[in-house]
Amino acid sequence: MTCRISLSRFFISLSGVLLLSGTAIGQNGTAASGSEFGPVVSAYLGYLSNEQEVVDDRASRREITALYYRRNSNRIRALRQMAIRLARQSGNDYVPELEAVTLDEFGTLFEKPPKPTTFRANEIIANKFRFLAAIHSAEVFYIFARLDPYEQAELMQRQKGDLVTVSTGAGTGAASGQGIGQTTTTRPRRAAPK
Repeated sequence: MTCRISLSRFFISLSGVLLLSGTAIGQNGTAASGSEFGPVVSAYLGYLSNEQEVVDDRASRREITALYYRRNSNRIRALRQMAIRLARQSGNDYVPELEAVTLDEFGTLFEKPPKPTTFRANEIIANKFRFLAAIHSAEVFYIFARLDPYEQAELMQRQKGDLVTVSTGAGTGAASGQGIGQTTTTRPRRAAPK
């Protein structure tokens, strides 16, 4: 009696053994020590490995098309490359919320898709994302870091400050920090019963 194991199930089992032994498969397919990165970056890389396993499993069950499989495998590879690059450049154990999209997927992130030819590294796009890089992983993936709520609030406050003109002349009737011609409306205080 012969036992046949599909190739994908063999690799899934092999990757599970490697993960249990404390090593992870790196971007070039070689085993890399998990000690190079801190727990946050290691956890993110482990998450990406798990995502790849899910895609591999769905492909082995023929639940997804070959095109879907290739695109998502390439996306995972691009996210892995960016996470490793960020961790090595900054020396921090931190990975921002990353988004990797192709040109035809820009509509999933932006209401009015911008032109990627104008992107510069670390440029803020649509007050929501920071453009990090374009990574070629069989196709071009544009990698963005989603701004956290504090960064978004700071950015909006800075933009609001740029739009408001401060009155320098005395007697113009404009309050400091308020544009000329803008009036404030106040409503009467509410009397609270005692």
